Amino acid sequence: MTSTSSAVPSTGLPFPKTEYECRLQKVFEAMERANLDALLVTAHGNLQYLSGYDGRGAYFMPFPLILIPGQKPTLVVREFDLVSVRVGSWVDEIVPYREQTDFAPVCADAIRRLGLKGRVGLELGCWNLAPADVYALQAKLPDIKFVDASRLVATVSAVKTNMELEIMRSAMKMTDLAVRVFHQSLREGISEAEVAANIDREVGEAGGEVRAASSTLVFGERTKLPHGSPKHNAIRNNEPAFMELGGYQSGYACGVVRSAILGRHAETERLHDLSIEVLDAVISAIRPGATAGEVDAAGREVLKRHGCPGLLNHRVGYQTGINWLERGYISLEPGAEDILEPNMTLHMPIILCGESGYLFGTSEHVLVTEQGSEMLSSTPHTLFYA
Repeated sequence: MTSTSSAVPSTGLPFPKTEYECRLQKVFEAMERANLDALLVTAHGNLQYLSGYDGRGAYFMPFPLILIPGQKPTLVVREFDLVSVRVGSWVDEIVPYREQTDFAPVCADAIRRLGLKGRVGLELGCWNLAPADVYALQAKLPDIKFVDASRLVATVSAVKTNMELEIMRSAMKMTDLAVRVFHQSLREGISEAEVAANIDREVGEAGGEVRAASSTLVFGERTKLPHGSPKHNAIRNNEPAFMELGGYQSGYACGVVRSAILGRHAETERLHDLSIEVLDAVISAIRPGATAGEVDAAGREVLKRHGCPGLLNHRVGYQTGINWLERGYISLEPGAEDILEPNMTLHMPIILCGESGYLFGTSEHVLVTEQGSEMLSSTPHTLFYA
């Protein structure tokens, strides 16, 4: 880990400053293509990608990173979080504000002092920028034309560097450990919460991390719940079990979907068999130059051949990297025109909805390569029988 001038333990940047400078340059190039004079980055994932700061303090109000080609980046942050921002980012120019009502006037004043005019991009389609924030800035800066630039940073961060891929492979090792603990824990009478605790303990002992906020772990009838968090619900014989979770490393998440059955369960077994067929078709379609929509269509074609296109009621995949719960990333959905490039990482969750409402399936986390794709997980996506 790159050290900082701070003596605070366990702080600093996960990458060298040169890595962030390279990312910033690529964003500047994307801004030029979009005819933007400046960009305000407010999405937590994008903020961490460009500055190093993990963005947790920005739950209260935006912490915009102001980017202007040819100038050093400026962060506008809450004064309470100033120390965390200083030791957690490489940005030197930091402007603090104190209360919620101070955000718009302080941010607007920083923008005026930087001499900004023309077109300024905002991440309107991402989290962490409320309509009230936008209205307040517009009122303070009536001469600036604010435009939507929600996808700009995402298109840059979609393509990973070797340093990023090394961290994601490390995160996937923790994910694979979590899958093995999930399998080994399944026995009649054990609850979802107990299995989740086993995973947390063993991954933690291995020096890794999983996050409950982005984890799904459900048994039996609760597998009918999308994004169901683990509760004190015990699995019984001849019931299904479903999990979607991922290990984290320096903010990068590598998730997978894995399913199991304690005994036998005919309906979910059939769903799982079909999900594997869909997943195989989707992975076969991943290659440089393919569009996100073409990959999505390859999976849906399998279901059409089987006469059950309605089993899949969501996209087949999405861009991954920093912050699993980010909004505005590349989405592999019907008609999507984003073009796949080498070193993109994608999660492909094929979760099918059965006639009785069970949500069951499998996934892979893949790296787009020059030849096609590479699966990052070492655990098989086949159904596990406990």
